[in-house]
Amino acid sequence: MSTIYVGCQLQYNVLTPTSFLLNISATMNFHQTVRNERIDVAPFQPLEQCQIGPLGNRLFRLVGQPGPLSISYQAEVDLRADEVDANNVCESKYSSLPPEVLIFLNPSRYCESDKLGRFAMEEFGWLLPGYSRVTAVCNWTFEHLTYTPGSTGPTTTACDVLLQRTGVCRDYAHVAISLCRAMGIPARYVAGYAVNLQPPDFHGFFEAFLDGRWFLFDATRLAPVGGFVRIGTGRDAADVAFATMIGSAESVEMHVWANDSNPQDARLSPDNVGSGLSSA
Repeated sequence: MSTIYVGCQLQYNVLTPTSFLLNISATMNFHQTVRNERIDVAPFQPLEQCQIGPLGNRLFRLVGQPGPLSISYQAEVDLRADEVDANNVCESKYSSLPPEVLIFLNPSRYCESDKLGRFAMEEFGWLLPGYSRVTAVCNWTFEHLTYTPGSTGPTTTACDVLLQRTGVCRDYAHVAISLCRAMGIPARYVAGYAVNLQPPDFHGFFEAFLDGRWFLFDATRLAPVGGFVRIGTGRDAADVAFATMIGSAESVEMHVWANDSNPQDARLSPDNVGSGLSSA
């Protein structure tokens, strides 16, 4: 078990009364125990906690009034990820996939897997099905894209990224998800806090459904999956934006952190691909 200290501080200048939907709190499930959680809003505004979507993402809603608005969140999270030998992880047959997983084979807003079937099969169809094939998708994405902050925007899709060959963490995840889905491997987007990520920020991972469970991957190789604290899960980044605003507000400053209580943990190496980690 690992203990990760996570948090963020968000500063806004609110121009008109604005409704905020904040996706910044750590998920509570069997693999994540959230302790000493605290969220503060200044000036004080009433907070409503919401469970959103079929995966139960935990969000906070508030209405900010004109003027400066500060939102801070912090928590201690105990991680108990299941770890297995990646060499023994196979792909699940379509006929045996649970009904709730089938939606993650479909194209979505940012993951146009229906346009990438031929490309995906030419690049990866000949590889041995299983964990190693998803790792090959991650390797290809890492090797063929350039990580460039600010190079993409809220309308950039996986196909756009494949054409321009540059992006950020969410784009890497979208490309890998699209290629997996195009080969019949269910895949979904996961947003969260990431230990050892430089510069610190919210991070986009993805999960592939293999051998009857979800396994975590990071195509950017910027952060170890062993130090990942899940915030929310969805079809793509559209489902798990850290802040959604209805009204008019400007982001002024943002700080994000994720610190491990045992920084010498071998699982915190981004190159640790010999083990498969599942935290869903």
